[in-house]
Amino acid sequence: MYPSRSEAEALLAWGGIQNPGPWFDHCKNAARAAQTIAEHCNLDPERAYVSGLLHDIGYYANADRTGKNCHVYFGYALMMDKGYDASARICLTHSFPIQDLRSYTGSDLTALENERSRLATALSQITYDDYDKLLQLCDAIGAAQGICTVERRIIDATIRHGKRGYNKYTIKKWKTFFALKDYFDEKCGMNIYNLFREEISKGIF
Repeated sequence: MYPSRSEAEALLAWGGIQNPGPWFDHCKNAARAAQTIAEHCNLDPERAYVSGLLHDIGYYANADRTGKNCHVYFGYALMMDKGYDASARICLTHSFPIQDLRSYTGSDLTALENERSRLATALSQITYDDYDKLLQLCDAIGAAQGICTVERRIIDATIRHGKRGYNKYTIKKWKTFFALKDYFDEKCGMNIYNLFREEISKGIF
């Protein structure tokens, strides 16, 4: 189960008030990318859009700056508490194109020992479907500034996170992003960048 478009938009607006930042625009762009791609590969555009809006909703919890800022956990927990299990799933799976908690290079998971165990168990029980894969891809092309190439997004993310943004899983993770793009290129019958050609071109040129 997942919320309606209006409910998801209201939740994102609430999260943006709790903790303003570029994650808010990133979510909107990831949602737009997910909806557009879904329209071209026989997936539900509404579900894709809502999933994109809420995939990073866990950033709402970062306003206290305690360091316990694992958006994956807080988003998953919030959506589960609201009964939106499909959205909770995306809050978790979007960060793990490599289905292993050890591949995570985002905010600190070590400060959340009990929660880490909960996430590991939940992640291990999921068989990725096309919505999980779509949001992993759209997380990788939906920058705060707009839709971009996978290359630009992953390099930008690694630079922003510094040493914390790179571990022994990183190269495999990058290869998975490119494989996801190939997968949706085939499902859509085109290079998906053509769906955002003008926007991507402006970002490059």
